[in-house]
Amino acid sequence: MENMNGDHMHGMMHNNSAMPPAPAMPHRRMMMHMTFYWGTDALILFTGWPGTSSGMYALALIVVFLLGFLAEFLSHSQLMNPVSANHVTAGLVQTLLHALRVGLAYLVMLAVMSFNGGVFLAAVAGHSLGFLLFGSRAFKKSPAAVPGKTSDLPRPMSC
Repeated sequence: MENMNGDHMHGMMHNNSAMPPAPAMPHRRMMMHMTFYWGTDALILFTGWPGTSSGMYALALIVVFLLGFLAEFLSHSQLMNPVSANHVTAGLVQTLLHALRVGLAYLVMLAVMSFNGGVFLAAVAGHSLGFLLFGSRAFKKSPAAVPGKTSDLPRPMSC
């Protein structure tokens, strides 16, 4: 039965020699943020990246921006000829492109999960510019409506 103060381990280890001492290890812990923060001391996608350098942080923001931009490009572009002779090959290529798009989208999601404000803004900017260039009507040659399309919003991505 435990004491009134909740100390249920009291008296269980009278002999401290039964447990070997813990090895001396450097106490270098990386704190994972659970709220948005600003700064260049982020840990994005890989251990030790981008490090403590402001230049590497800027490179990381560019990479996240490009990942979002490329995901939008793959979402809205017609990379295949719709009248393909071989349906199996076309289906395999389409599946590989879909897997690449979903993989890129997950990488962007994992980068944003660093909770760094700059990474979040880079991801949103990459997706936004990609949609502006490839998904919106802004740069389409024909402003005519697509038959069967009821909204200018993109189709939702499903995984």
